[in-house]
Amino acid sequence: MYKALNYTRSRFAVATIKHYRLLSASSKPEGPLFPHKDEFPSRHIGPRDSDVITMLDTLGFKSLDELTDKAVPKKISLSEQLDIEEPVSEYELINRIRKIAQRNKIWRSYIGMGYHNCCVPHTIMRNIFENPGWTTQYTPYQPEVRALKSPRKFNHTVLFNQVAQGRLEGLLNFQTMVSELTGLEVANASLLDEGTAAAEALSLCYRQTKRRKLLVSNLLHPQTISLVQTRCQSLGLAVEVNDVFEVDFSSREYAGVLFQYPDTEGNVHDFSGVAEQAHSHGTLVCCATDLLSLTLLRPPSEFGVDIAVGTTQRLGVPLGYGGPHAGFFACNQSLVRLMPGRMIGVTRDAAGRDGYRLALQTREQHIRRDKATSNICTAQALLANMAAMYAVYHGPQGLKEIATKIHNFALVLYLGLKDDNMVPNSLFFDTLRIEPRLDPEEIQERAKSKEINLRYYQDGSVGVALDETVTFKDINDLFYVFGSSQTIENLIDNPSVRDVSISKSEFKRTSPFLTHPVFNSHHSETRIVRYMKKLENKDLSLVHSMIPLGSCTMKLNSTTEMMPCSFKHFTDIHPFAPLEQSLGYHQLFAELEKDLCTITGYDRISFQPNSGAQGEYAGLRAIQCYHEAKGDSHRDVCLIPVSAHGTNPASAQMAGMRVEPVKVRQDGTIDLDDLQSKAEKFRNRLSCFMITYPSTNGVFEETVADMCDIIHKNGGQVYLDGANMNAQVGLCRPGDYGGDVSHLNLHKTFCIPHGGGGPGMGPIGVKKHLEPFLPGHPVVNPLGENSTSLGVVSAAPFGSSAILPISWAYIKMMGPRGLRKATQVAILNANYMSKVLEPYYTTLFKSSTTDLVAHEFIIDIREFKKTANIEAADIAKRLMDFGFHAPTMSWPVAGTLMIEPTESEDKQELDRFCEALITIRQEIRDIEEGKMDIRVNPLKMAPHTQLQVISSSWERPYTREQAAFPADFVKPDHKMWPTVARIDDIYGDKHLVCTCPPVLEQYEY
Repeated sequence: MYKALNYTRSRFAVATIKHYRLLSASSKPEGPLFPHKDEFPSRHIGPRDSDVITMLDTLGFKSLDELTDKAVPKKISLSEQLDIEEPVSEYELINRIRKIAQRNKIWRSYIGMGYHNCCVPHTIMRNIFENPGWTTQYTPYQPEVRALKSPRKFNHTVLFNQVAQGRLEGLLNFQTMVSELTGLEVANASLLDEGTAAAEALSLCYRQTKRRKLLVSNLLHPQTISLVQTRCQSLGLAVEVNDVFEVDFSSREYAGVLFQYPDTEGNVHDFSGVAEQAHSHGTLVCCATDLLSLTLLRPPSEFGVDIAVGTTQRLGVPLGYGGPHAGFFACNQSLVRLMPGRMIGVTRDAAGRDGYRLALQTREQHIRRDKATSNICTAQALLANMAAMYAVYHGPQGLKEIATKIHNFALVLYLGLKDDNMVPNSLFFDTLRIEPRLDPEEIQERAKSKEINLRYYQDGSVGVALDETVTFKDINDLFYVFGSSQTIENLIDNPSVRDVSISKSEFKRTSPFLTHPVFNSHHSETRIVRYMKKLENKDLSLVHSMIPLGSCTMKLNSTTEMMPCSFKHFTDIHPFAPLEQSLGYHQLFAELEKDLCTITGYDRISFQPNSGAQGEYAGLRAIQCYHEAKGDSHRDVCLIPVSAHGTNPASAQMAGMRVEPVKVRQDGTIDLDDLQSKAEKFRNRLSCFMITYPSTNGVFEETVADMCDIIHKNGGQVYLDGANMNAQVGLCRPGDYGGDVSHLNLHKTFCIPHGGGGPGMGPIGVKKHLEPFLPGHPVVNPLGENSTSLGVVSAAPFGSSAILPISWAYIKMMGPRGLRKATQVAILNANYMSKVLEPYYTTLFKSSTTDLVAHEFIIDIREFKKTANIEAADIAKRLMDFGFHAPTMSWPVAGTLMIEPTESEDKQELDRFCEALITIRQEIRDIEEGKMDIRVNPLKMAPHTQLQVISSSWERPYTREQAAFPADFVKPDHKMWPTVARIDDIYGDKHLVCTCPPVLEQYEY
């Protein structure tokens, strides 16, 4: 098409042919009879050996070692190979993980406490949970807009909505489900779990009222109470645990009250009086609730609740030993701008058609930093979509029938036990607290003989929580456990069964829910499969093309790594099951912890944080607890470079720290003089320094060890953000050059997929002196009995355990050489792309000593605003016409694009992306030279939808072909069409709609 582009192509071709001939011509001695081949690394790493030679030649290097020896500062380079196991093949790996999984024992668990067995519809399991078209999408938002000076004036803040309409519609369904079942006006697109959602709710109460005391019910789940106490302690808030019916609110000291409905013992209470009294004295009312129970029970909104939280796990998401699951958060409209997390809104596009987008982002951490509503970066989009699809598949009547079945089983169990045992529950949904006539030891022995797990209270009482998997046999086995001679067959016709039914109480639900056609149209498998496929087809994921987001590491999530996540011995374990039933999980934890410690140089790992932001918070709290244990509780200053991601200052604020910014030099490196000055200025109050390495600007800074020394000499600790660990594995270790604690984004470096916005995992690694301050848990303590702890950061003791097999498998299949080579190729790919684009775009930051970047690089777009009225957003939109997801935009520098190719993309894909950017540069040049209109051109009008291109009317001063097929590699037979044109975010914020709107065209067949 263009001379420059043709020259680039021919140069690549000549170099490739030259090196292919060299390889072919070389005479090699015969190898061993049974050669050892590292099978998986060659599948995971994209470029072939001949490609690597060509790319190295482009950069002027002879080997990967020569490249990375120059890129990574010698002062921090590893001198030895990682001491981890040699790699196993994919088939060996699956056999091995099956044996580990089978060490877990699947008993019938009626423990409850927010976790229940459920029937995961096979069609949803196969078409969403096991489908890379759903699991490998990126989060549909552009957080880095906070770098703009006036983000509210920026009309197109959310760049990725056009290629995310499918999952956005699914998440809108989720919000609608939560909103209608709770009866509250708005809901977000999920949170991490029930416990963290409860903590977020009470934090909102504090922000709204400015009062520093909170009341929580003594009948909340114990993990929720502990998590709330941990969160509030770091914010200096007092938490009172009490019977909410006995508290006097007239002192006007409570910011909020939180209770459980039904409570942790199964009882349903009328909280109308509590809510009325709280409101009369300015206290907000929060309720943790069970969505399935709300198909039968009055919604919380009907007795005055302002905020409702909980988990959607029992709506078709496996137990998975605690996660991942999607928490929910709903509130009144008046609180919407304080609500944490992502929220999907309905707006319109440039053509006036309805579209979905992320709403009200200016309240979030990426814009407000330490003033944000929370530090949440993503949530649990994949699991939220599963739960929403469960509601779509079953519909309101189906959900009500499931709930009724569970409730009726509980009624039968109650009737069969109450004559021989004390059952104080008077009104309940699915859970009973029983005071048995038999000794606790005999109850436990009987339960053990039937392989049943129950909840055992310290006073000898026993809790039983039923679920949708329960059968007649299960109820009869429970009668046996409690010494009852009754059988369900003898009781089901007894009219007394319904005496305490919800349907006969004042709590019976009378208001409708899930009335929108989407919840009433897809109840056959044919319809649900087509609906799921239709949504999937609207989204760009790694099955389509590379997702080159800087700082996000969208690498291969291999099938072999993902397979164990569906093994029933991993999916069907309750997080509070006895340890002897979860030996497989604990073997996996131990092996993964050992490998991660070896890779990072740390001494201990906690798997409890179930997101990167949670990991940041947990690591910072560990530092604070360490200082407090030394009598240095006054140390509260956290130094953070101004280029840091917004979660860093937001997490520091949540951990009770005061954020002090550190300057960044013009070349993108941290200003060492300013760091020294700030460290000395606050030396008596210095808590820690948060740094990302390689730097946020994509460079290996030579002075990283010196920076750590400065902090340590002034009494502080070093928090090393693990977001860019993909440039370090096998080459250097944070624990060696000065890091005291790091979180590891397992959904980046260690191959857990992003899931369209979650799940993620952010375990923290610590040096030995911080080990006593890792997260604990009130039910299953991961640290042992006699440990100090910072408290609880996630509802489950080991976070999202069910996705840890992915990272375990990745390390086992890659081995020490494979991991090192993956890092080297990630650095090679980034430097190669930067070099290829050099004649067309300026790479903003490079190492001053090596002229190299790390695993990502930033190209400067700012000049085009002056020369052609083109901004980074325009290029990002135009890339969608080429079938690509845009790079990270306007972060860490406004008006730039940050590109991270990862090691999984092959040379052909890298060249295609470079060709797209080179073609776009020529389009910009055409504008600069007056060949294209400055207002109406392919960049300003991008992306181009199929409806626009095939319309009978085309009045644009460029062809339809140039709009839709701007390069030879964009072929009609695999064209990825954006389904909406440019989204109007300002319209969406002014006309906020966050539940399913009236019937839309997309619901019609």
